[in-house]
Amino acid sequence: MNRIAQFFRDLTLRPQGVTIVIAAFLPIIAIVAMGPAVPAMIQHFANDPEARAKVPAMIGAPGLTMALLAPFAGLLVDRFGRRPLLLLCTAFYGLFGAAPLLLNDLDHIYASRLLLGVSEAGILTIVNTLIADYWDDKGRRNWLFLQGLLGPFLAGIVALMVGYATKAQWNGVFYVYLVAFPIWAAMLVWLFEPARRAEALPEAALTTTSGAFPWLTLAQISAVTFFSSLLYYVFIINGALVFSEVGVTDSREYGKIIFVPQLFILAGAVLFRLLASRGHRVLIGTFLLLLGGGLAGIGLATTPSAMALALIVQQTAAGMGVPSLINWAQSKFDYAHRGLGMGVWTASFFLAQSQSPRLVHALDSQIGSMQGAFVAAGMAGLVAALIAFGLHLAAREN
Repeated sequence: MNRIAQFFRDLTLRPQGVTIVIAAFLPIIAIVAMGPAVPAMIQHFANDPEARAKVPAMIGAPGLTMALLAPFAGLLVDRFGRRPLLLLCTAFYGLFGAAPLLLNDLDHIYASRLLLGVSEAGILTIVNTLIADYWDDKGRRNWLFLQGLLGPFLAGIVALMVGYATKAQWNGVFYVYLVAFPIWAAMLVWLFEPARRAEALPEAALTTTSGAFPWLTLAQISAVTFFSSLLYYVFIINGALVFSEVGVTDSREYGKIIFVPQLFILAGAVLFRLLASRGHRVLIGTFLLLLGGGLAGIGLATTPSAMALALIVQQTAAGMGVPSLINWAQSKFDYAHRGLGMGVWTASFFLAQSQSPRLVHALDSQIGSMQGAFVAAGMAGLVAALIAFGLHLAAREN
């Protein structure tokens, strides 16, 4: 009877799940959509001598705001509720995201991107909180799995739209942000404020019956998320540079080589779902093992083909990384503390995004090659994977 009741509950929550999965992609658009538009924007602002520096900085501006403000967004969510703040943040996302359609000054556009980041901090914190509010562990895994599968397809659609929009006008990319308004309408119709309820959390969740916040758990999640995100962005940001060290200098050739390996992100999402019942240490250990092995393999490769094979391993890890980390964080906080917990998770992830280029640059300078930096990052991932598996085995023996 319980399984039947759960089946009908999951069935009735499908519109909510689809809405949340699509809404979770809104912050990603800030990075995915802007990349192809960079040359057109630099050309448009050719009279500004700092355009080559300002335009890339503009792309990363929302991530910086998210890293700073997501914990505060989490506090507001826990105090004032999920749905009202999500509707407000999504509406502002559409307004601030599309604002550059009416602007023609790089400093003003940069300011609008910072405000966009404020909205994104709220959206990502709340949607990850709602997934945990609406579903139990199994339901969370299913929707995170679906999110992992849809992500690459949505990214491809956005990239295609941006290509046409940028050809039409220099700031055409910003039309993409108007998608927030139909998503806002779907939220208004289908999302509801979850009822505050008592939850049975795993023993590892350190929330006490008195309602004390699990600070130790939060510190562990933050540290692991920050470290994992540092490594997660190593290839995303420096992929073209490391391939150039094995002779791939043409952007079109680079795109062709990485096309098939990037599809293995989907395999990573499937692997997440297959291993989800094995426990968080196994999931994160497997993610770090594949990520570390893939990065080290890229660093040791001597030909483009060998590097592409190692990239398959790295991309498989990338596909399971984010859902594994989110699923772990969601399971460790009860309703009263979940907003702050997911807010700090968001801050940790995006703070690492901003610091990953600095780490790789430092390794590159110290070692003398980008491939050497990849080997060093990969070895760090492999050591962390061994620690995760060791903790898993120790917990089983106890």
